[in-house]
Amino acid sequence: MAKKKTLFECQACGFQSPRWMGKCTSCNQWDTMVELTADQIRFLNETAKSATGIHSSKAKPITQVEEDNIVRFSSGSRELDLVLGGGIVPGSLTLIGGSPGIGKSTLLLKIAGNLAKQRQKVLYVSGEESSGQIKLRANRLDANDANLYLLSEISLNAVMAEINSTSYSFIVIDSIQTLYSDETPSAPGSVTQVRTITFELMRIAKSLHIPIFIIGHITKDGSIAGPRVLEHMVDTVLYFEGDSNSELRLLRGFKNRFGSTNEVGIFEMNRSGLNDAKSMAGRFFNKDKLQSGSALTVIMEGSRPIVIEVQALVAEAYGHPKRSSTGFDNNRLNMLLALLEKKLDLPLGTYDVFINISGGIKITEPAADLAVIAAILSSYRDRELSAETLFLGEVSLTGEIREVPGLSQRLKEMETQGFTKAVIPKKPLDETQIKCFVADEVSKVLEWM
Repeated sequence: MAKKKTLFECQACGFQSPRWMGKCTSCNQWDTMVELTADQIRFLNETAKSATGIHSSKAKPITQVEEDNIVRFSSGSRELDLVLGGGIVPGSLTLIGGSPGIGKSTLLLKIAGNLAKQRQKVLYVSGEESSGQIKLRANRLDANDANLYLLSEISLNAVMAEINSTSYSFIVIDSIQTLYSDETPSAPGSVTQVRTITFELMRIAKSLHIPIFIIGHITKDGSIAGPRVLEHMVDTVLYFEGDSNSELRLLRGFKNRFGSTNEVGIFEMNRSGLNDAKSMAGRFFNKDKLQSGSALTVIMEGSRPIVIEVQALVAEAYGHPKRSSTGFDNNRLNMLLALLEKKLDLPLGTYDVFINISGGIKITEPAADLAVIAAILSSYRDRELSAETLFLGEVSLTGEIREVPGLSQRLKEMETQGFTKAVIPKKPLDETQIKCFVADEVSKVLEWM
């Protein structure tokens, strides 16, 4: 009697193993290994055989390869075009993720309406909502147009039949976890289903030269729900950030085969949907109500400088001291606190320290270190900082304050918004109307307290 073949597959990353494991050795996730049925194993074997039977092309020197001429077209949204690298690329497959209610479907329906009004045929596929529900949202977004087609369907075969029957210029899939293929013996949202569906969508996008946008749900830790293989197969991965209770939303690129991933798009939610933010002046700080524990700085989101407010609260600890940060790396906060205790002899080990970045924005660069230290010292001494002064600088473990990139752009943004003073580690090379004060060591920050 032939021995039964067993195969286990991780539902988070797609890793396969002949035996069950409590922890996946590929992605280190617990309790994600699921045993595949005989039909699923047979399907994988048949897929592998068909793939090996495809005739491969012959390699040739890179000097003989012609460069692709990428022609982009506008989505009708300045912020989305900025994140995509200048516009939508025909034949591209783009994944947009974000928490529920943050505006993924709203944004793509708005974009679909914009393109439809440009006389392009657009297909919006929804596996979660009926066509009537989408129609209600389209009325609010002013996205109604005869060139926008709605399809409420979860079967991949039915979606493919619709795509092949009509020449569409733009396709939206809402969402990838709800679609299923009849040819794949797995539940919707599983590794095998998502891999098969994404491959079919990629084939359609490349062969028909149609840009396809996919909406993906995220898990509690902020990553795309389902297997990570989905992010590897698509051309572009975009994430929505921000508090769903706030009107501001940030769209950040994490992968882009056709452009840079440094840019970020800023949107605001209002009655007419998710629209481009017209101006960033005063969005992330309140200059008139600056109190003790608040310091201002300028961060760079791609090529865009943004003035933000760093808030700190230092209070006597009852028991074990707490360190918590929102929008700022907690490990870096612990490093800065240890540095203040070492260099300035501050007894912060007996205090609770909390850091918050206003506006729901997340700081990913060390240029805000000096502002964080200034906010902590301001709260510790209960002294209000000047509302006309911004703090710029990266703090090293030795207490040295180092230069930040793009200083001239940051100072220019400060001039535009009416600031007059800046505490920086080195005098700027370019002429500026900002009065700059040099602080190259942490101890010199005390002069501003």
